[in-house]
Amino acid sequence: MNEYDLGQPAQNTPCGTFWRRISRASCANHARRERRRHTQGPAVENWANGAGRVRRELAVLTGLLLALVLSNFTGFASACAEVRADTLRLHILANSDTEADQALKLAVRDAILAEAGELFAAGQTKQQALNAARQSLPALQQIAQETLRAHGCADAVSVRLEELYFETREYEDFTLPAGRYDAVRIEIGAHAGKNWFCVLFPPLCLPAASKEDEEAPAYSQAEQTAIHSPYRLRFAAVELLEGWKEALSQSTAPTKDAAPAQSTEPAQNTAPAQSTGAAQKTA
Repeated sequence: MNEYDLGQPAQNTPCGTFWRRISRASCANHARRERRRHTQGPAVENWANGAGRVRRELAVLTGLLLALVLSNFTGFASACAEVRADTLRLHILANSDTEADQALKLAVRDAILAEAGELFAAGQTKQQALNAARQSLPALQQIAQETLRAHGCADAVSVRLEELYFETREYEDFTLPAGRYDAVRIEIGAHAGKNWFCVLFPPLCLPAASKEDEEAPAYSQAEQTAIHSPYRLRFAAVELLEGWKEALSQSTAPTKDAAPAQSTEPAQNTAPAQSTGAAQKTA
């Protein structure tokens, strides 16, 4: 018998068909693999079942966490929408960024705020503030023009009450979320310079506003919780959402009505206000 003469192999075995071509080592290796497969099969199956169960539990946990996050953000976004609805802003754009034009902008600001304090005094509602602003547009325009003339400037002035898009703005004690707000917009000359803005209602940037008015704006509890939120990521998410909505609305609006999104507030100017409350910004 030579080394390959293994006798008649058992039928119906993997080695049976080609037994003359397979060495003892090959058959031994196959036998070991078979034993390993039969021995480890249950363990592998148990491991696979366990891994599948862990994946399912992680999926459920992830879903619950995502639902919780979305629920909290939905409530925050809703409160931000209420803030936008209950706020009236003042927006003054300078003719240019020259030192002279920026000084004229601040002079107009001071004159407007000095005269407008009675119009937006505490105790009014947002609708009353809107009505007062609408009725006072000619007077505000005259104040701005007279201020410019007194400083030797012949620039034209445009004063309008309209809805504008504002980015997120951090004030001294609170943050106003991004989105569209009602605003009194005052444009000086080419209105191509850095602008200044504040909050007319609640009357947070008016000389007539009391300390209590500055510290306790006329917002609901949910609105106050939102504007005092320390979570900047929430404001960033709201700005992302509102910016997307703004871009979408501009892309679908007629060309003659379209206005560039987020174009109302260029880089900030740090010149201080002289006679205003806490909630004001220069830009």
